[in-house]
Amino acid sequence: MGKSSFRNFLFVLPFTLIFFVFLLFPFFYALYLSFFKVTDLSNIFANLRFVGLRNYLYVLKDKEFLYSVWLSLKYGLMLIPLNIFLSITLALLLKGDLKINRLYRTLFFMPFVLDAFVVGVVWTIMYAGRYGLLVNLLKPMLPASLYNTGFLGNPNTAMLAVVVAICLKNIGFGTVLYTAALNNISPDIEDAAKIDGASGLKKFFKITFPLVSHTTTFLVITGIIGAFSAFSEFFAMTGGGPIVYKWGVPLGATKVSGYYLYNHIANLRLGIASATSFLLLILTLAISIIYSRLVRE
Repeated sequence: MGKSSFRNFLFVLPFTLIFFVFLLFPFFYALYLSFFKVTDLSNIFANLRFVGLRNYLYVLKDKEFLYSVWLSLKYGLMLIPLNIFLSITLALLLKGDLKINRLYRTLFFMPFVLDAFVVGVVWTIMYAGRYGLLVNLLKPMLPASLYNTGFLGNPNTAMLAVVVAICLKNIGFGTVLYTAALNNISPDIEDAAKIDGASGLKKFFKITFPLVSHTTTFLVITGIIGAFSAFSEFFAMTGGGPIVYKWGVPLGATKVSGYYLYNHIANLRLGIASATSFLLLILTLAISIIYSRLVRE
């Protein structure tokens, strides 16, 4: 190995160590753990009992897990289209290279760098019943029950309230991506569209939107991953509640799959938690692959 190659190896070594210790090893250990049951809570990394596929079967038969998957799908179906619509709308409005547009893009992007938990805490205060900012602003239009519980305490509005908060947090990122994509569209294409009589919505749907489809695909796939791994915002804003009854079982109206996974980890049911994580991984990959193929076709 020459001096140049050895020097390059030294530069890569820190990342390689971090990758193996904090990413690759935990991945395979979690896969290993998903086939075992912890029998001694005083030493959760020893005294493991092999149970085969029982952890996976337990999760698949658990009504709470099935409902949490539905809630994650619902969360994604509400959040992703809204995020894309607002992001591309803002990008079109802020497309120019004026200083004021750059300022607005920066202001919209700033909430994206905040942690979802921090954003959730702020919105929890705003959504709160009786003393919350929003319920008092909208008091004349709200029923008394919603005014008392707030938006997060009502099972009919809790999920939508979280979606709005996280969408407003994330649209800055989508706006930046769409702005870059729009700026890469050749002016010749737009001029040709004008000559052919395309304008307004027709121009957008026939020319502009197809040309930024790669950005849309990226936002959809990252949105799918985010929906099935969402936890911090629900932990901060709803705690998985409020309680609703499905199939005669009390379940959380916002207890998404990420929150379901957290509960098993918190109760040291590590085998079940590991099995849950890999089932969610398979589901996320399947949906992402199906979407990518549909878009490609």
